[in-house]
Amino acid sequence: MTDALTITRRNALRALTPPPRLSLSEWIETHMRLPEGVSALPGRVSLWPYQREIADAISDPTLERVTVVKSVRVGMTTLLTGALASYVANEPAPIMVLLPTEADCRDYTVSDLEPIFEATPALRGLISAEADDTGRSTLLSRRFPGGSLKIIAAKSPRNLRRHNVRVLLIDEADAMEAGVEGSPITLAERRTLSFANRKIILGSTPTLEATSNVLRAYARSDQRVYEVPCPECGHFHEIQWSDIVWPEGEPQKAAYVCPECGCVVEERHKAAMVQNGRWRATQAHVEGHAGFRLNALVSTLANASWGKLAAEFVEAKKQPDTLQVFVNTILAQGWREAAEEIDEAALAARAEPFGLPDAIPADVLFVTAGVDVQRDRLEVVFLGWGRDDIFVLSQFVIWGNPMADDVWAELDDALKTIWKHPKGGILHVDAAAVDAGDGETMDRVINFCRPRSSRRVYAIKGAAGNRPVIRASDTRGSRLFIVGVESVKGQLTSRLSRGKTVRFSDSLEGRFYEELASERLVMRYVKGAPVRQWERIPGRRAESLDCVVYAMAVRSLVNAKVERREEEVEAKTLPKAAPSVVKSSWLDR
Repeated sequence: MTDALTITRRNALRALTPPPRLSLSEWIETHMRLPEGVSALPGRVSLWPYQREIADAISDPTLERVTVVKSVRVGMTTLLTGALASYVANEPAPIMVLLPTEADCRDYTVSDLEPIFEATPALRGLISAEADDTGRSTLLSRRFPGGSLKIIAAKSPRNLRRHNVRVLLIDEADAMEAGVEGSPITLAERRTLSFANRKIILGSTPTLEATSNVLRAYARSDQRVYEVPCPECGHFHEIQWSDIVWPEGEPQKAAYVCPECGCVVEERHKAAMVQNGRWRATQAHVEGHAGFRLNALVSTLANASWGKLAAEFVEAKKQPDTLQVFVNTILAQGWREAAEEIDEAALAARAEPFGLPDAIPADVLFVTAGVDVQRDRLEVVFLGWGRDDIFVLSQFVIWGNPMADDVWAELDDALKTIWKHPKGGILHVDAAAVDAGDGETMDRVINFCRPRSSRRVYAIKGAAGNRPVIRASDTRGSRLFIVGVESVKGQLTSRLSRGKTVRFSDSLEGRFYEELASERLVMRYVKGAPVRQWERIPGRRAESLDCVVYAMAVRSLVNAKVERREEEVEAKTLPKAAPSVVKSSWLDR
């Protein structure tokens, strides 16, 4: 009887014993499951070597902040979701996830969070929809035993006022910009001040070096880098792009060159090197803030092999905008602006003997137009697009009152022009952007563009800030497209400063170059956050710059394949013109 009681007591006490405390990396690999559709490798999670220390830093109670400068193809979204899930399951608390936009919030909830919680037995059923003040369930607000989860968009900073949180996870911080209330990141961090054991986790792919939120946070951390051993000499070194080499014209044969002994290391050794790698803090004196910097060169995914990345680089370097994407997303480095001002005299000296209508370069495949509306005229610029180069083909002015019909009829004729291509085919205006930003002429512009939308003639309005190059307005019933003028100006400046991928017709007037170089890039601090702004140089007009920006932006709305257009411009016969009068057959009945 005594033995039975002893066994019963032992079993009861064992049932009350809390489970062993696991580090975050151990918990993720023990409990977390990835469903199909979320991962190319569904099932139990097996962390890559460089992920484990990042995960364990997140669960380390001595660290208040963790910053991750990340590239793509290194599995950071899954790691952040694992961190969130571990807090929900093991340390219930008020949790906030800050993402750039509401669309990002909804996509993350539906595509990542809910499927992972449903697929993981230890998490299934822990989060449920919470009712808001009106009694309706909300997708982005959840409650679980002992805590709550809010998924907030940085573009809606007013939502940050109502919540106090202990755990703050910020993803894609560089896509967040300061608004009238200041930086959404700073506002979110203030919501954690009431918790002595708060945890702030910030990660992002960097964008512009001068304004990067994640690079500034990393600079305040202990700045860890991931180093791998050379299979020949054993020297530990962070793999950087300067260490990757390949034979001329054969990027698929790219290899790593050890900076210590100079040996050439083939791709087949990478997995073992990464497996035996280690993190090293370059600013070890910093306490309480762990920072990690990780590029795609250590990824063991097949599509991140050195050969494939080298091939991507060979294509990306042809244009500054695609090169920036490579630098940001593959190398996890901030993009440095090429120049703050453009030398107009140097641009004018690059003029070449081509132009409309009779001297079109053979490389031109598409034509776009940008139209700037002034009170007494329309300014028009035609751009030609090759595979890599942009050709400024012509600039002209349509004089007249934009409230009258004659100037718009003349513009319509110009946009319907067909040119003979030097290879035998034809060219026409593939898309045009007409500025409707002036409130006085907006209705007139929209009324002109609406019936011509089938010809890709669009009314546009420029907007400042970190925006897409061009997108349809969110306003219900609006006929406008919104152009991210700062994004396009950045691309243009990079092209003008890095090589000669923008080429100029010798028919352009001298004022074109002065107006093209009419703005300079300056850095200002808005509510404590650095903001890059384009500032007009005093005494200069900017119509030519605006026209070029609009014509560049609208190019992304042309979806025709380059290869197909190359075949079309080589056609030896011109298409028959459509009859101007169509005779009805009704009278013949």
